[in-house]
Amino acid sequence: MSEHNHVKGKSSREDDHAHGGIFGERTEQIFAGLSAGALAAGWLIETYWASDGGIAAYVAAYFFGGYFTVREAIGNLKRGRFEIDTLMIAAAIGAATLGHWSEGALLLALFSLGHALEGYAMGRARKAIEALGKLAPEVAVVRRGAGTEQIPVAELVVGDIVVVKPNERLPADGLVVLGESSVDQSPVTGESVPVDKRPLALLSPTADAFAKGAPESKVFAGTINGPGALEIWVARPAQESTLARVAKLVAEAQAQRSPTQQFTDRLERIFVPSVLIGVAVLMFAWTIIDEPFSTSFYRAMAVLVAASPCALAISVPSAILSGIARAGRGGVLIKGGAPLENLGALKAIAFDKTGTLTEGKPRLTDIVPLGSVQEAELLQYAIAVEALSDHPLAAAVVRDGQAKTGGAALLKADGVESITGKGVKGRVNGRDVWIGKPGLFEGDSGDALPDDVRAKAKGLEQAGRTVMVVRRDQEFLGILGLMDTPRPEAREVIVQLRRLGIKRMIMLTGDNQSVGDAIARDVGLTDAKGGLMPEDKVAAISALVKEEGKVAMLGDGVNDAPALANATVGIAMGAAGSDVALETADVALMADDLKHLPFVVGLSRKTNAIIKQNLWVSLGVVAVLIPSTLFGLQIGAAIIFHEGSTLIVVFNALRLLAYRSPSPTRFSLGARADAALAAN
Repeated sequence: MSEHNHVKGKSSREDDHAHGGIFGERTEQIFAGLSAGALAAGWLIETYWASDGGIAAYVAAYFFGGYFTVREAIGNLKRGRFEIDTLMIAAAIGAATLGHWSEGALLLALFSLGHALEGYAMGRARKAIEALGKLAPEVAVVRRGAGTEQIPVAELVVGDIVVVKPNERLPADGLVVLGESSVDQSPVTGESVPVDKRPLALLSPTADAFAKGAPESKVFAGTINGPGALEIWVARPAQESTLARVAKLVAEAQAQRSPTQQFTDRLERIFVPSVLIGVAVLMFAWTIIDEPFSTSFYRAMAVLVAASPCALAISVPSAILSGIARAGRGGVLIKGGAPLENLGALKAIAFDKTGTLTEGKPRLTDIVPLGSVQEAELLQYAIAVEALSDHPLAAAVVRDGQAKTGGAALLKADGVESITGKGVKGRVNGRDVWIGKPGLFEGDSGDALPDDVRAKAKGLEQAGRTVMVVRRDQEFLGILGLMDTPRPEAREVIVQLRRLGIKRMIMLTGDNQSVGDAIARDVGLTDAKGGLMPEDKVAAISALVKEEGKVAMLGDGVNDAPALANATVGIAMGAAGSDVALETADVALMADDLKHLPFVVGLSRKTNAIIKQNLWVSLGVVAVLIPSTLFGLQIGAAIIFHEGSTLIVVFNALRLLAYRSPSPTRFSLGARADAALAAN
């Protein structure tokens, strides 16, 4: 989209108007400059040579200033739309009819100049978005047998092996299969520190391995390789890369109307016809007031200029576009104006625990055999079943359990099936084995938890452990305790959010209440709700919305999809490479980095503040100019104030492109007080 494809004052922004010409894409700006030059020449001629000798220069100012305005007015009329461009042309013709060529030329010169500068300024915001899609290189070096060849990136297919030299941009999403290096992922994820990469452990890479792969082997198109050469297995074609999808989603987000945009659109639909009716009435004021028709007509034209809502029409879209563009540059995808505005009005945020507030890498910390069962036997049965589960806790049991068994012979399980939200069941050596929360055995066939087992499990839970009970047929083999540690940055992030005005922060977790309370105290949350099934999280979000109004939910975008969908704003973390997260969330933090949350909340609050400023300026100027023109303010002065207010709101909105997240050191000064507040 060209930087000039913006139409000033449109209530609908979906139309493209190419403003090319004999000078290329800069033609509109050059024409605006020529119009201003002709206006200045006419004024000089009239002032220093002949009082009526500037007509030719003013006609030139009309031509250059009105060229693109007339083109757009005609296009709008063909579509049955009477827009602001048409109002400006009518006012200029009216001024010329009365012999006020200088004021008509001033109107068109400033309108075209404002239009051109506005297009240039808005183009900067659009280019910040378009730049996302241009980060990937156009060609890639592909390994073919013993040699290599260079092909267009668009021709890459899944399974190709691309060779990336040091300091080159990566051409595709994929998995590292050879070489080690560090990769600057900031263009996609916003991470400030390069991420170390090493080859994938699997011998045969697959697209599924990319979706579920470890971050240290996963790379993205458009990121920058560091000092080492890499060979990368291509997991996605160019048009489906994370970068391409983000650029597409951000571009689509521009068309989504925010609540304030919808309000200003409704206001314009009422305001513009009202102005036209009022101007028509004013043109006949001479029939009531003892004045000539020319005076009534001039006053009507002045009111027409003063009341045209150019600044109002552009005030909100310019801020929304700039906010979305700045977020995209910072590794955050915001899907439209509504999520951006809602984020800025939040008072409460709900967090998933595992992988969001915590590392998502639990450790096996406690092994409690029961009866005559030995620790090794307990672990062997647990490892056999959990090895076939994809739950994060299962991976921890397998990893840490194998380390503790010292390489003992592994048992094999079959028929493993998940029991949603409670645990897993399988068969080992022909015997049924259950592993799960204590609640798994309540009401289950066979014996419920014996009192001594229940007491030991409760003791571990109170110590902040996630408890898993292992049962073989009707025999309880033992209890496993796991613990997930909070992210190092979690406490600092909570402090920053509180300083940004988030009053209530709650954790929703499937772990028991004691685990939730322990993590909540550690990071400084206001409260926690534990032992929740997926449907319980949805109910908790619904209740929180009723209590607090607008609520955000932060999760991984996959397991928490129902809760994300029911929150006012669903935020997915670590969304890079995740199709589900990109599709389900309103806001996607591309990096697996909690520190991006205060950035996007702060940006949204700043955006809302600028929207309010712009509305005050645009409506305030109209409110002052209309009565002023009714009581004698000249068209020339009305034009200057009118066009000036339009440029003010645009450049005020563009300040968002330079937004910086508040420094953590500023927040840390009040950390102790905030922690005390959270504890209370």
